[in-house]
Amino acid sequence: MLLTIGTMGLGGCVQVSAPDKPIEINLNIRIQQEVVYRIDGDAKKLIEQNGSIF
Repeated sequence: MLLTIGTMGLGGCVQVSAPDKPIEINLNIRIQQEVVYRIDGDAKKLIEQNGSIF
């Protein structure tokens, strides 16, 4: 019985509080994009002949 009373006294209280300063998260993100295109031979010739329209 003495052991039970002693362990009840050890059960503490947990307190959670918000920090005074805001939480700061720094993210370093690098996005790299690569565009690959292929054109038909006839379309390529047409574009080369009329390059000023593009």
